This record gives sequence, structure tokens and C-alpha cells, in this order.
Amino acid sequence: MNDVEMEKVIRRAIEEDIGSGDITTDNIIEEHNNGIGVVVAKEEAVVAGLKVAEKVFDEIDSELKFERKKDDGDVVKRGDVAATVTGEIRSILKAERLALNFLQRMSGIATKTRRYVEEVQGYDVRIVDTRKTTPTLRALEKWSVRIGGGHNHRMGLYDAVLIKDNHIESAGSIGEAVERVKGKIPHTAKIEVEVESIDDMKEALNSGVDVIMLDNMSLEDMKRSVDILEEEDEDDVMIEASGGITLKNVQRVAETGVDVISVGALTHQIGSVDIGLDLEF
Repeated sequence: MNDVEMEKVIRRAIEEDIGSGDITTDNIIEEHNNGIGVVVAKEEAVVAGLKVAEKVFDEIDSELKFERKKDDGDVVKRGDVAATVTGEIRSILKAERLALNFLQRMSGIATKTRRYVEEVQGYDVRIVDTRKTTPTLRALEKWSVRIGGGHNHRMGLYDAVLIKDNHIESAGSIGEAVERVKGKIPHTAKIEVEVESIDDMKEALNSGVDVIMLDNMSLEDMKRSVDILEEEDEDDVMIEASGGITLKNVQRVAETGVDVISVGALTHQIGSVDIGLDLEF
């Protein structure tokens, strides 16, 4: 994620949360009262978002000193100190909730992603995310997936073609949908088609697509699709498995030989990691 985009997200969050000022902190905490905020993990997790948290504190008060004790992608255990921030207590308290919100959410995504990646370790397959992200927070959430060891699918509707069931229904067939889009997109853009059966998979393959997404197909049909590619010597075409992927079945999906496994749950079924900030005076 580039710094400009990150700063935009953080400034929107500050405006939403603080607005014209913190009427609690400003009326209780005296100015120039300094202390240390200790960012502590309350459970085992893959920490993600420390760079974002640091930027939150910096936006609130550039005089605050943020020191990382862990790096994004590190595994932390209960009681581990992930970072400290030193300076005016007023500023630390104003930034605390925002910084923790980003840390907790991003660490939750990175932690879940790491579990999926570990389940398919040893297989030549990628775990990737989807567009099922929180509006305006996609870049942060997809960044968290990468921190957790996963990969990103397309970032949005603009950077890759994904022909889904409603597109196919509107065009009349997979072949027609592919033909329509091929003549209008840059040669650098990839074309992916979502299919639900072996027949659809064959039609997509014959249409000259780059990626075939097997949507909610059985393990047997996934394996058959991979075999068909090998029989046709189509090494340049990728097979993606999608739909109904869980930690319980992701290894069996990997065993079919697919190239990519997309998991919407990486970003839209997330429990935030318990991370807190304790003040020391």
C-alpha cells in the first residue's frame, strides 16, 4: 500500500472520530503531561498494521515517538509488547482507539490468512482474497492479507476482467461474453471466467481465457478440470477454486492441483485481534 493512500484513509478516520476535538481528554488531562503508551497483545496472533498505527500517532501529534518492538508479520503471544509510543498523554489518548482499531482489524485478517496458508503448505497453490472488503478500507485489508502470507486477487473492477454468471446470462454464452470483452480491453488485462460445471469449464477454455474460476464445484470436478488442462497442454491457463472454502476443506481443495484458492472469509468474516494500549506515567 502506498503512503498517500494510507494517509487518506487515516485522515478520514481522524475526522470521523475526533472531529473538532476530544472533549473528554482535553478537559481531564493537563497539557504537557507526558507518558508512555505500551501496545500489548492480549492473545496470540500475526501482528499487522504497525505502520498504520505509527502514522495515526504521527498525524495526531508529530512530536510523539513511536517505537516498534515487533514487525508486521511477526507472531505475537499474549503479553508481548508490539510497540511503545512516548509523548503527551493527551495526544496518545486521542490516537489510541484509531490506532488500535486498525491494528486489531488488520491483525485479524493477517492471522486468519496465515492459518489458511499454513494449511496448504507444501502445495503449489496460492491463497488469495476477494473484493469482499470493507468499503474504503480495501487497500488496508488486502495489505493485511499479504502480511499474513496470502496474495491479492484483483484490486477492483478496473484492473482485471472477471466474467460472472450474470454477465454470461446477459451475453447469452461464455464464448459471446469473452468475445465482446476481448476487443475492448488493453492487451495487458487478463480475462477470468467463473464456471459452475465441466461443460462450462471446457467452453471457457476454448474461448481463450487466462483464468478459469471453479465456483462451488465438487472436489471431483475440480480434479477433472485440472486433468483437462493437462490433457490439452494448456499450461498458461490458471485454475482458481472459489466458493465454500474453509479451514476444514482447504487442504483437500489444494490436493486437486488448482493454482489458486480464493477465500472471501479472509476479509469479510473476521474477528479482530485483542490488542490493547496501557499507559505508563
